[in-house]
Amino acid sequence: MTPAPSSFPYPPMNDPLVSVIIPIYNERELIETVLRRVRAVPFRKQLILVDDCSRDGTAGILAQEASKPDTLVLRHERNRGKGFAIRTGLARATGQIVLIQDADLEYQPEELPGLLEPIFRGEAGVVYGSRFMGSIKRMRLPNRVANHILAAMVSVLYGQRITDEATAYKVFRKEIIDAIELTCERFEFCPEVTAKVLRRGVTILERPVTFNARTPEEGKKIGWRDFITAVRVLVRCRF
Repeated sequence: MTPAPSSFPYPPMNDPLVSVIIPIYNERELIETVLRRVRAVPFRKQLILVDDCSRDGTAGILAQEASKPDTLVLRHERNRGKGFAIRTGLARATGQIVLIQDADLEYQPEELPGLLEPIFRGEAGVVYGSRFMGSIKRMRLPNRVANHILAAMVSVLYGQRITDEATAYKVFRKEIIDAIELTCERFEFCPEVTAKVLRRGVTILERPVTFNARTPEEGKKIGWRDFITAVRVLVRCRF
């Protein structure tokens, strides 16, 4: 690894442990494939699998994963939402870096090294994988418009231009995410953590990623009510 210049804002990391938090709800069809592909990516990792009270057989699959090396399986006894599941995972993360990995295959785990490298090198403390800088397939027009509105709101309210506030691929130096007090329950994790990172004066670096959207029939869970909530969170956190 090439040493980071001294002008970079963070010290470089040599072979750090990465805590991969995977919030999971009713993903029995895809979760084994997701885990296989994440494990195959070449970096040291702690997998934190948070089952948000799945009812489709996912829990049985995760019970078998619990015995595998560097894997921690946690379960909510009632459904609490993606944001709460991420908070549960953060409380048990031990890596120097924390990243969020969804339990579907809308994003490609093989692209994670490109998101981690700027943090390894000391170029950034937070990296987002931007779908709008990369490649998007099957995203519906209302979802595309909603994402552009949220990104524009971040740019206006917080003074940093960002292209993809709602991306699932978010990577943090642990000391940065640990310093943020999160209250999210559902999908408002994205606007809340973005707002609070920027309010602390931390720059978010974006890198392109590939995105292949699911439909509601295929298991996509976010909806228009979550867009309204995201708008409210961005405004509330700013003022």
